[in-house]
Amino acid sequence: MNKLGGTKKSAEDAVDTVFDTITSAMSKGNEVSVAGFGVFVVKDRAAREARNPRTGEKVKVPATKVPKFRAGKGLKDAVK
Repeated sequence: MNKLGGTKKSAEDAVDTVFDTITSAMSKGNEVSVAGFGVFVVKDRAAREARNPRTGEKVKVPATKVPKFRAGKGLKDAVK
C-alpha cells in the first residue's frame, strides 16, 4: 500500500482484478503464467471409481477439470 502510494481500497481493487483475470482465463481453459511466480493451469481429471469410506459402497466419480498451480523458480527460491 505505502510502496505504491495508493489507498487500501485501490490495492484491494488491483488484487481483485488480477484474480478475476486469472479465473476468467482458466475458466476458458487457458494457462496463465506470472513471471517469477508460477503457472496456473487447468488439468483434466479422469473418471474413476471410489469407495464411500463410511459404507464401503463403490461410487462412480465423473471426469472433471481441476485448477493446478506450478510454482516458478523465483517462488521456489524465495521459499527455500
